[in-house]
Amino acid sequence: MPLPLPVVLLHGARTSGTMWRAQLEALERAGRRAVAPDLPGHGRRVEETFTVEAALDAIGDAVDDVGGRAVVVGLSLGGYLGTTWAARNPGGAAALLLSGCSTDPDTVLTEAWRQAARLIGRLPDRGAALNQALVDRALPPDGATDVAAGGFALEVMVDLLTAMRAVEPRTDLARVTCPVWFANGQWDHFRLHERAFLAARPGARRVVVRGATHLASLVRPVAFTRVLLELLEEVDPPAVRAPAAAGASAGRPSGVLSARR
Repeated sequence: MPLPLPVVLLHGARTSGTMWRAQLEALERAGRRAVAPDLPGHGRRVEETFTVEAALDAIGDAVDDVGGRAVVVGLSLGGYLGTTWAARNPGGAAALLLSGCSTDPDTVLTEAWRQAARLIGRLPDRGAALNQALVDRALPPDGATDVAAGGFALEVMVDLLTAMRAVEPRTDLARVTCPVWFANGQWDHFRLHERAFLAARPGARRVVVRGATHLASLVRPVAFTRVLLELLEEVDPPAVRAPAAAGASAGRPSGVLSARR
């Protein structure tokens, strides 16, 4: 009998795989295998230099670890990289759930952010106090705890922002062959080019997580997890999906606005 599809969860910039604690626990309760690797320059790999190619290798290793094919979930940095990986490895991604990555990464704002990161890195604490203030302001207590558990990659941003300017997510989306869902926070500032991203992948589904900002999975973890579970039910092999569907409740997951293009 086929098994439920495994899940690989990719974190955002400066964070680590610990940000996915709530989703990992929910997937474990659902009997589904899931991993949340640290990308180069982050978490347990903080001493490594971030490059796009090294990050893509890390994603490939994580997918191989769960059997060679998985649903790939990515937030912000993880979403951009997951899209690129799926475009290059069409057999490896069973579906993509992308959050907080609907803005082109190579813009004037990116360069301004890179210059700001360079200046912040020169502070005596390398920006630790500023980072903590942003975390305290942006996240609920549980989310802040989960993010902090893996440490903060305070020195990665200049390398990261420089490298990510070469990524072309809309071009990659056009090459992706698996189902794609966008689950963006209602108030996410990374929705700047959302319409263009949806147009790049005809048939993609857009889900808006009510009340969430950029870090939707941390700000509204229950609503975000429900979206993920709904996607998994839809893309699982038929023999797995049928028993699950028999006990599933009808209706849209609470806390989200959903629309299919």
